Amino acid sequence: MFSSFLLRTFRIAAGFPLLASCHPTPEPADASESLAIGARLELLLDDYLIESRRNLEFDVHQPRPAEKVMTFEAPWEGPFCDYFTVFEDKGVFRMYYATHPQAGFASDTDQFTCYAESTNGIDWTKPSLGIVRFQGSGNNNIINRGWTAHNFSPFIDTKPGTPADQRYKAVGGHARIGGLKTFVSGDGLHWRLLAEEARITKGSYPEPVGFDSQNIAFWDPRREAYFAYFRVKHNGKRAIGISSSEDFLHWSDPELVRVEAPSQQDLYTNATRPYFRAPHRYLAFPMRYAPGHPSSIPDTKSACDAVLMSSRDGKNFQQHSSEPFLWPGPEKENWTKHSNMPAWGLLATSETELSVYYTQHFYLPTAHLRRGTLGIDRFVSLHAPLSGGEWTSKPLQFSGDDLVLNYRTSAVGSIRVSILDRDGQPLDGFGMEQFPEIYGDEIARTVSWGNGGANLAKLKGQTVRLRFVMEDADLFSIQFREAQAGGS
Repeated sequence: MFSSFLLRTFRIAAGFPLLASCHPTPEPADASESLAIGARLELLLDDYLIESRRNLEFDVHQPRPAEKVMTFEAPWEGPFCDYFTVFEDKGVFRMYYATHPQAGFASDTDQFTCYAESTNGIDWTKPSLGIVRFQGSGNNNIINRGWTAHNFSPFIDTKPGTPADQRYKAVGGHARIGGLKTFVSGDGLHWRLLAEEARITKGSYPEPVGFDSQNIAFWDPRREAYFAYFRVKHNGKRAIGISSSEDFLHWSDPELVRVEAPSQQDLYTNATRPYFRAPHRYLAFPMRYAPGHPSSIPDTKSACDAVLMSSRDGKNFQQHSSEPFLWPGPEKENWTKHSNMPAWGLLATSETELSVYYTQHFYLPTAHLRRGTLGIDRFVSLHAPLSGGEWTSKPLQFSGDDLVLNYRTSAVGSIRVSILDRDGQPLDGFGMEQFPEIYGDEIARTVSWGNGGANLAKLKGQTVRLRFVMEDADLFSIQFREAQAGGS
């Protein structure tokens, strides 16, 4: 009999898909079973935690436009810069992006990957690297050239045992060279191929796979595999495909990502990754393409926006609203193809702020990258009107010491919480009457019951329910957080 390791190795060598062997978050078989949420952060994106709710709705929150953080005047850049990747690396923010200075989307030489970095997410520098020569000079920030630079997207590999000279990995390529090639690097700047041939290919997927969008990959420690996401066709529409690997060399054939959405739509990019503060939840920010809506600018093709999606297993996604996460807005220059394309990655630029990045004015001399800001974890909220609403959780078990809420209310709004037993009866000391109502706007509010607070730790491992009563309030996340050394 094969051991688990040998069986998985056999599946790679034989080319069988790995998706079924991964480990998504277990779902309860029915409402009588309890959800084991431990001390993890739970974003209120959907009804996963909720057994019943009254007069409450989910609201998607859009980023607030902030600074224009990058323009593209260099001769190797121009108005066709896209497919941005951002991540934090030991206190430095790294950025990678594609350029097509002569609109050379069909050229094997007029495509480049460039690099920038920042310490605050606002001020970005483009170092002179001397890696790739452009017009006879190495005085530029280019790290790659050719078909693999069309959409080159790096990440930091956190797989245990990864060699130092492979700490950074990337995929890049195009159908013109057979698919996606895999790269490794020790410094994130100088890259080498793992193999000459493409490693992620169309395989047995029944419809076209161009690999000509932003193809991304990452290591997921929960499911102990690498995953790649890229654009495929499904019923003639642009859609999202997924492939998996255990060694970054041998990849499964593409499969279709299933999206629960209000209507059929063209999804051009996907910007999918586990959310770094709650890695059991995948977030995706696909750019939505409207080929039937001509741009308001001549010769700039169709309009685009972006939407918000999430998943618990990485293969089945829910779109949280038909409304955009990124709107084109009133500027006619943003009603162009590839404008409003989110970067792959979110940056925590303060203890309370997330930064997102997106393209604007694509095709035009004024093309630039803009930063937008969100409160930490504030993608979707469970919203109560002034008339009030309430919700009760499914049975759950936790392991933390304190209940922490990310919430906001109006000046006249409030939130109250009680803890119930499995059967829905209030637990002694944790009723609504012991809970002082809270109001305000806080990313992490530790709540308590009674004078000085009842001992929440005594409920660890027990099956309980939560009941929230809310008025004119938004609740973004909950967490039973472990007490910190020296206090809670």
